[in-house]
Amino acid sequence: MKRLSGHARRRRRVAIDAAMVLVILVLMVQMWLLTATLESYLAGHHGVALPGFLSSIVLFAVCAFLYRLVLRIDRLPEREDVPQRHGPGPWRVQSR
Repeated sequence: MKRLSGHARRRRRVAIDAAMVLVILVLMVQMWLLTATLESYLAGHHGVALPGFLSSIVLFAVCAFLYRLVLRIDRLPEREDVPQRHGPGPWRVQSR
């Protein structure tokens, strides 16, 4: 297996760091949701339990998606042989 170039390693690190930050934010929201729902439920407002539970499931699914995204990024094949792009835009002109 080839070693990654510095640019490819940096791109992967940035993508994984961004996913980690999003997971931390989602988990913080989920903890706040759990606290608010439990407090309301214990105060006698029993109607908030089901929406809080469903919201928590959605947030868990977001975290699971981000985790799978990080795994996919980590398992991408390394491509050092791709020439570096020069110039503006994402277009590549192939010559014969």
